[in-house]
Amino acid sequence: MTLKPLIDAQTLLTLPARRYRFLDASILLPGQEGDPEADFKELALPGAIRFRINEICDQGNTLPHMVPGPALFADFMTAHGIDRETGLVFYDRAGSIGACRAHWMADLFGHDCAHVLDGGLAALQQAGIAPDALPEPAPHSDTAYRTRARYARLAGKGDVLAALGDPDRVILDARSAGRFHARVAEPRPNTRGGHMRGAVNLPYGDVLDAEGYFLQPEALVVRLAACAIGARQVITSCGSGLTAATLTMALRVAGHAPGQLYDGSWAEWGSDPTLPIETS
Repeated sequence: MTLKPLIDAQTLLTLPARRYRFLDASILLPGQEGDPEADFKELALPGAIRFRINEICDQGNTLPHMVPGPALFADFMTAHGIDRETGLVFYDRAGSIGACRAHWMADLFGHDCAHVLDGGLAALQQAGIAPDALPEPAPHSDTAYRTRARYARLAGKGDVLAALGDPDRVILDARSAGRFHARVAEPRPNTRGGHMRGAVNLPYGDVLDAEGYFLQPEALVVRLAACAIGARQVITSCGSGLTAATLTMALRVAGHAPGQLYDGSWAEWGSDPTLPIETS
C-alpha cells in the first residue's frame, strides 16, 4: 500500500492491520497554552506512543530541540518496538506542527514509511471516527532500529550563508511578517529581529486553511509559485525549526523536492551578531 506523506482521517481507516504505529508529536509554540501530556493520556490513539520533540533532540545544544544524533533516535525507536519496516503515522492534538517536525526527523534518519495526519486528532473528531475504529497497531518489534541518515536534508549555518548569494537556492521563512520585518519582537531573549538577505517570507499559516488543514495541492502550487521558487533548491527556516517543517511538507504536497531544513533557524541566526540580517 503506497501512501502520500500527508494523509487524511479517512485514510487511517484503510491502513493494514498490525502494520502501523501512531505517534503523538504534539508540541506548543511560544505563547501557546495547553497541556500535551494531559491530552495524550485522555485522547491517545490505539497503542500510541508519545513522541516528545523536546526530549528526542540534542540535549547538549543550547538551541531549542535541535535534531539528535542517530544513536539517540535509534534508541527511542528500538525502545518502543519500532523497526524500519514499521509504518508510522505522526499526529498532533490539533493541526500538524509537531507531526510535520517529527516526520521530517524520521525522513532525515531514513524511515520511508512515515506519514502525517492532516488536521490531527481534531480531524478524526470532525469526521466522526472513533479511535477504536482504527486498525490494530503493529506489534512490538524486537529488531534493533538502524538509521540511514540523509543529512542532505539538513542545513546548518554555513549552508545558509552560502545560499545568500546563490541564485539557485532560496530561503523560505515560516515566521510571521511582523517578525520577518522586525516589526514584532522575537519571543526568545537576546534575539534580533529581521531575516536573512534574500529570504522569502511564507508564514506557515499561509499553507493551511482556517481549521489547520493543509491547502489542497493545487492551491499550494499557486501559493509556492508566488514565492518564485522555480527550480531553485529550497531551505526552510522559522523560529526554531518547528514550523519550517510545515513548509517542507507543503513543498512535498505541491510536488516539489523537500529541500533542506535549517535546524537552528532564527533562534541561531538572530542570536549571532556576526551574521547579516535585513529588516526591509
